[in-house]
Amino acid sequence: MTKEQFVVTSAQMRDIEGRIFAAGMPVAALMEKVGRLISVCLQSIIPLRPLFQGGLGGSNVGILAGPGHNGGDALVVARELHFQGYQVWIYQPFTKLKELTSQHFKYAQSLEIPCFTELAELPSCDFLIDGLFGFGLEREITGNIAEAINHFNDWNKPIFSIDLPSGLHTDTGEVLGTAIKANYTFCLGLWKQGLLQEQALEYIGKAELIDFDIPLADIHAILGEFPKIKRITKTTVFDTLSLPLPPTTHKYKSGHLLLICGSKRYAGGAILTGLGARASGVGMLSIAVPESIKPLLVSHLPEALIIGCPETETGAISHLQLPPKTDLSSFNAIACGPGLTTDATPIIEQVINSDVPLILDADGLNILAQLGTVATLIKRQHPTILTPHTGEFNRLFPDIEVKDRVKAVQEAASQTEAVVLLKGARTAISNPQGVVWINSESTPALARGGSGDVLTGLMGGILARVVNKQVNIEDVVAAASWWHSQGGILAVKERTELGVDAFTLTQYLMRVLCDM
Repeated sequence: MTKEQFVVTSAQMRDIEGRIFAAGMPVAALMEKVGRLISVCLQSIIPLRPLFQGGLGGSNVGILAGPGHNGGDALVVARELHFQGYQVWIYQPFTKLKELTSQHFKYAQSLEIPCFTELAELPSCDFLIDGLFGFGLEREITGNIAEAINHFNDWNKPIFSIDLPSGLHTDTGEVLGTAIKANYTFCLGLWKQGLLQEQALEYIGKAELIDFDIPLADIHAILGEFPKIKRITKTTVFDTLSLPLPPTTHKYKSGHLLLICGSKRYAGGAILTGLGARASGVGMLSIAVPESIKPLLVSHLPEALIIGCPETETGAISHLQLPPKTDLSSFNAIACGPGLTTDATPIIEQVINSDVPLILDADGLNILAQLGTVATLIKRQHPTILTPHTGEFNRLFPDIEVKDRVKAVQEAASQTEAVVLLKGARTAISNPQGVVWINSESTPALARGGSGDVLTGLMGGILARVVNKQVNIEDVVAAASWWHSQGGILAVKERTELGVDAFTLTQYLMRVLCDM
């Protein structure tokens, strides 16, 4: 694993730093190192305007310094920017400071950097550096500090937060009373779990990891050789996709996926799911749809075997009618649900009882919730993957609170012994053993109808391709989630967030791999 993949809680980060300090790294030396790394990053982002005659001018930076070591980091940044020619002032409203932070504050005063304790005294600035609170904050912010944070948010100046925006819970991303709304967050050492939670998104802006060289031995000593919570990166994805392909491969070695999807009312769901599967590179693709929409599927996916099935009066599949000498065990994986409608209940009952790896999405999940048979998934002998958005998750698991998405997917996976993917701006994935992958990169452009259908097809195709290659199922789900979101991000660069419909998304999926 790379350091970009590790995700830590407040307690874990504290223990890792404890090992570093116990081994002999002086706290003061680490603070200097971190402060200088942040200063270098800031100087590449914040323009330094030339000074006018008489010494006036230059970029004006306000430093918000807290009482702890996060405040100490901010004071080192203040000093470094001061020496580089920036106009710097410091806001430090606390009466008691940690010893090292107090020393840095005294030195800043000796350099005649303007220091203030009252909001009313503060001059204007071009940028703000937030070092009020670091990781580990658990109490709600109130009083004059809450007033100050709200004041700085109202200033509408670009804010750069050190480690995480002051006021966010390190683990859950919850706002503790109030919080800084940063434009940029420099996460120190390792990714904090709270930064990857959906409820923190409004506050963190663009996040970047500042690697201050934590020894891997110290990380593994606290997190173990196989950490429970990980961040998805393209390295993991590339390994899961088993690329490049062997030169002697053929279609029967590249997986056979069965999609069961679509209805007369929602024919588009079947098309989008099929196009997502096409992008996966699966060797053979079969798609079971109601007989009435078979011609539509043939026109969009000529390479797929389209299986027309008998349908209900409402245009849903009434029962599967597979080709002669074919049963569900003929396929390497099944993905079922998009566009089915809840009239296709017998289909879900049938695939749950199959001996094939299974993905359930959309109406597959809605039917499962209506039947009240989520617990029966435990009896399945082959992997099951559930891909709910928040509404579907609440219907499936009404007893699980989604406030902390990491804990929510862990509990859902434990209850069902399935791999559970909870969709959202920060998708979280858990296997039954509680190993979690978090997709920290996405775009609001994917919040459109049909986007999830594309993900189901893409995931099903990857699963069919690699299911017999000793690949962890949660890695397959993580790979599909990352690939899907990166397709959206790439499309946004050319088409804006409003220009990425689900069909357009399918046209960008292969370009993601070309850019890897």
